[in-house]
Amino acid sequence: MRDLRIVFMGTPEFAVTILDKLVEENYNIVGVITAPDKPAGRGRKLQYSAVKQYALEKNLNILQPTNLKDEDFTKELIALKVNLQIVVAFRMLPKVVWQLPEYGTFNLHASLLPNYRGAAPINWAIINGEEKTGVTTFFIDEKIDTGAMILQEEVAIDEKDTAGTLHDKLMHVGANLVVKTVAQIKTDTISTTLQDDNQITKDAFKIHKNTCKINWDDTVKNVYNFIRGMSPYPTAWTLLQQEGESYNIKVYDVSKEIVSVAEKPGTLVVSKKSVKVAVQDGYIKLNEIQMPAKKRMHISAVLNGFNFAPNALMD
Repeated sequence: MRDLRIVFMGTPEFAVTILDKLVEENYNIVGVITAPDKPAGRGRKLQYSAVKQYALEKNLNILQPTNLKDEDFTKELIALKVNLQIVVAFRMLPKVVWQLPEYGTFNLHASLLPNYRGAAPINWAIINGEEKTGVTTFFIDEKIDTGAMILQEEVAIDEKDTAGTLHDKLMHVGANLVVKTVAQIKTDTISTTLQDDNQITKDAFKIHKNTCKINWDDTVKNVYNFIRGMSPYPTAWTLLQQEGESYNIKVYDVSKEIVSVAEKPGTLVVSKKSVKVAVQDGYIKLNEIQMPAKKRMHISAVLNGFNFAPNALMD
């Protein structure tokens, strides 16, 4: 039985759930590495990462290096006598850091590798209409998400899942998978599988603002999947064009209607209680949107305060 001295690396809420599970299982967390504090809001007050907030509550040892290649940071890790590192939603590590522990450095990735390597696996799995995804633990190597796989677990994607609901599913399944992985490392019963680089894979490249713009010329299925794959973050958006004005609208929740349509894509069909947008083979019904300078609202509340013109179009 190995005596583990674990350093955990992570930043967002997704990582907190995994760290909490390790703490619950009484693993020896000798250090928590997270992003430096950042000024936020009008007052530019320093804001802690979700992982730092949790680590403070649990009195865990916190390190916040600005440069992961800094020799002083490496010396701090050596001083902690770390022999296993766990990475969840963190930065890319330099070789000098990931190769340091005796039992290696492993990562939790929110996809069934080798598919959806990259920054946004949850979003792209939904956008591409996948019916299942999952989580994978793997040992880090010199490339991104390419290392030898340790464990995987599948998770079904429901037709109404959004990036937000799928995130939460994968977060909890991932926490259990990390604990299973650590248990195998502790008992020296681990086995790995090399990723097949010859396999045709789908990418999960980083999403930018322009990536989030809705294409109303597409099919009902594709537009529906795109919007829920961007909800609640980073959020799909569109431009409402009416009476010479242009309104940038964020779209959070929609439903779909597959029927033959006479209107051209982007045309609005507005009633007292609903707003639908024509696409290639049906309509996308807007349920929750955010108008400029307003909060996210149900469409009924939007209709109470905003008039859609008869000739309005979504661009």
